[in-house]
Amino acid sequence: MPTPSKPLAGLKVIELGTLIAGPFASRICAEFGADVIKVESPDGGDPLRKWRKLYEGTSLWWFVQARNKQSLTLNLKHAEGLEILKKLLAEADILIENFRPGVLEKLGLGWDVLHALNPKLVMVRLSGFGQTGPMKDQPGFGAVGESMGGLRYITGFEDRPPVRTGISIGDSIAALWGVIGALMALRHREVNGGQGQVVDVALYEAIFAMMESMVPEFDVFGFIRERTGNIMPGITPSSIHTSADGKHVQIGANGDAIFKRFMQAIGRNDLADDPALASNDGRDVRRDELYGVIDRWARTLPLDDLMQVLNDAQVPASRIYSAEDMFSDPQFLAREMFLQAKLPDGKPFKMPGIVPKLSHTPGSSEWVGPQLGAHTDQLLGGLGYDAAAIARLRSQGAV
Repeated sequence: MPTPSKPLAGLKVIELGTLIAGPFASRICAEFGADVIKVESPDGGDPLRKWRKLYEGTSLWWFVQARNKQSLTLNLKHAEGLEILKKLLAEADILIENFRPGVLEKLGLGWDVLHALNPKLVMVRLSGFGQTGPMKDQPGFGAVGESMGGLRYITGFEDRPPVRTGISIGDSIAALWGVIGALMALRHREVNGGQGQVVDVALYEAIFAMMESMVPEFDVFGFIRERTGNIMPGITPSSIHTSADGKHVQIGANGDAIFKRFMQAIGRNDLADDPALASNDGRDVRRDELYGVIDRWARTLPLDDLMQVLNDAQVPASRIYSAEDMFSDPQFLAREMFLQAKLPDGKPFKMPGIVPKLSHTPGSSEWVGPQLGAHTDQLLGGLGYDAAAIARLRSQGAV
């Protein structure tokens, strides 16, 4: 169980989520000591258990996403299953849910009911479009949020259709906002003497909030940022280049002093000393010229030699890492970004490490994602149900 040294120890979190956004939010809470109870349907549980690469029938992703959580199976369409959930919520600090708006209300678990049941409860609601507005009842996954929030429009190359980022970034960003909101609400409750409240996170808004200067640039100048491939428009130079041995490198030399050092390091003192290139606005006007210079230089050196020049000149740069690159990288290893764990059959495997790093109350992974309903009997016992009552609930399909 969570140790008292963790910053969220003592908090009880009920997760009514599936797949990505809600479960990722509660995973963060669990890693830092919260007592997280994941409520799952007895009929198969969270679909994430079967997503992507499976090991003996269970997703490897599941073992990470549900680490440190307790799995309780409840049939929320059964009156007694719903009553058990209410008992848990009556003593919980946070509820995290990512159902479509209206689902909990149909179950008789709307905010008015829950707030009356437990005035201190913080309710984190993650949905495609939020709990209000004309689109609130529409289904919305992370990909939809990324599209509506503006991320997909600017991702890719200008002569091709938009592309996705490669992971479910919309869900994950929404989860982070959900945790931030929950911690704000808890502080209000505990420091300011307030009551619980609803944290309403819409996936499209979670992305929209990350879109930097998009809003004022359009409002003031009518400017619409388009897809620009690997370069950062308006910030020069910052792009991906290819070495002589075909490896890809991100080089970010957009700081004024950094640009000067970079040009000196590659033998282009003429550009380093050009007053027109001394600041970003001047460099951006001539970005095609500068990217051509950097491309030609990068193609003359193999990756290791290229990185040495950049490091010696203190130019921010990185090869484009694959998972294989990460597994042997000294920085990843020094920062303990791979945790050793065991699958249910005892096979060792690595999981991603804990983020962020707290100096005095760090998070940790105590156990991997549990089997469906692994903690049902234990949790029901804690609510006062004896073995006979639990057997009856199970036979009736309530758990």
